[in-house]
Amino acid sequence: MPNRYSTSRTLRARNSNIIMFQNIKYPEITRVVSDIYLYTTRGDRYDTLAQSFYGDSSYWWVIAMANVDISSPDSLIPEIGAQIRVPSNSRLPNIVAEFEELNKYTN
Repeated sequence: MPNRYSTSRTLRARNSNIIMFQNIKYPEITRVVSDIYLYTTRGDRYDTLAQSFYGDSSYWWVIAMANVDISSPDSLIPEIGAQIRVPSNSRLPNIVAEFEELNKYTN
């Protein structure tokens, strides 16, 4: 499983060895009729659900951000028995493109 921080940008404090992670911006993921709804069970995590639905666990944030109203967006573990929304696989390229646009490097 890839490190969830491996693609995070870091900043070094001026004249210091302190390294900080740069804030990541996530797109708003609106509801559409093609979204999938399910009830979570013991052992469900956003990364394993992303692996099941998208074939890539690094898209855990897509499912977490789609459910920001019911769980902490920085947690990999939804509450057991919660109904969550999984954006359909067909939406993934647009969601990722929007994420990349929000977080592109600006010098």
